[in-house]
Amino acid sequence: MNIKKLISLDSPLRVLYHFLRWVVAFYVYGNPARDMIVIWITWTKWKTTTTNIIAKWLRDAGEKVFMFSTVNYMIWDDFLENNLKMTSPSPFVLQKLLKKAKNAGCKYAVIETSSHSIFYNRNYWIDFDIVALTNISQDHLDLHKTMENYYKIKLKLFENLVRYRRKNWIKKVSVVNIDSQYSSEFLNIVDDNKYTYWLSNTAQIKAQNITYWIDFTEFEIKIPWNTVKMKTKLKWEFNIYNILASVCVLISQKVPLDSIVNTIATTNWIPGRLEEVSNNKWIKIFVDYAHTEDSLKNVLETVRNITWIWKIITVFGATWDRDKSKRPKMWKVVNELSDSIILTDDDTYTENSLSIINDVAKWIKRKEWDNFWIVPDREDAIRTALIMAQKSDLIIIAGKWAETLQITNKWPINWSDVWTVKKILKEIEDNELVRV
Repeated sequence: MNIKKLISLDSPLRVLYHFLRWVVAFYVYGNPARDMIVIWITWTKWKTTTTNIIAKWLRDAGEKVFMFSTVNYMIWDDFLENNLKMTSPSPFVLQKLLKKAKNAGCKYAVIETSSHSIFYNRNYWIDFDIVALTNISQDHLDLHKTMENYYKIKLKLFENLVRYRRKNWIKKVSVVNIDSQYSSEFLNIVDDNKYTYWLSNTAQIKAQNITYWIDFTEFEIKIPWNTVKMKTKLKWEFNIYNILASVCVLISQKVPLDSIVNTIATTNWIPGRLEEVSNNKWIKIFVDYAHTEDSLKNVLETVRNITWIWKIITVFGATWDRDKSKRPKMWKVVNELSDSIILTDDDTYTENSLSIINDVAKWIKRKEWDNFWIVPDREDAIRTALIMAQKSDLIIIAGKWAETLQITNKWPINWSDVWTVKKILKEIEDNELVRV
């Protein structure tokens, strides 16, 4: 019997358990973060990309940096994959890494954090200095139940920014997308340095005159004392969000503006959304972490703006029994914005794979074979999409993106959407060569 499943996610016993683990870890490792400038990145989407951008740009500015994100982590110049399947690790793992970072001379710690981490006090007593939030959309309602509870958990991070110990050598800084829902709630807390950004005229850091090209994006960043032109190979609108949030953080740390502009221009790729897999079939193939209604909508609306695309094929699935209310909403978005759909596996954990697929399929109005297929095996689903794609089609493979494990209800298996695509493309190419 799985005892953990008998204890509800929001049970005081579960919260106390996590809190006690944090207290022990805090004292075992001696709170190494007290000697670093700690930056928390939190929101529903894009945390990983922004965390990587800030860490890279601080390194480019000559700083030693520790970073932890959903898919990777870094201690100065040592880059490693995060195979823990967690945005926020156990307090023992995080404190141990922070201590290694301190011993390596890292000045900054850039850490992605989730609502689960805040709720369970996994980041308790880390005296942090900067917090950034860009948007809030539905996720993790299996734990938080309502959107109001969800945003209030994120709000707690801003409250703790003020409450936790101040370091004499840095002011507390908050960074908020002023155009996002609930932004006013977050702006009412921090009094030292507030940075607001995005498209609104009231934003302190504003993007304007944005032009999207095939291989790059051009835009202007307007700040209170200057307007600078930017050119970046980080494409798509969501990367403008990520860049602006990162610019706010770097400006707060007195990084010169010309250094920021140069770093943006020379950044070719950051682990993030819509990672393209190159091929010689004259199709576009993207893998993406989208696993909520809002993130799927953003991804599919973004690629629909590519004018020469003939047809969009979406491969997606749903994860185990966390927040099942997302499933019909995810399907609705995929149905409206995709030409062809292949429903497949994602991480199943303790839930049966076919149970998840059937739960999603019951909301589907299309009949199977009417531009809709159920292919439970994820590799076969990707293979189906690649075989059926024609010149000028676009494939979105959603849900796992850069993850290197797939969790089944039997055991974890090594997995990569990107390498699976490359493997199947090689199979197709070899078969074509045989036929010749």
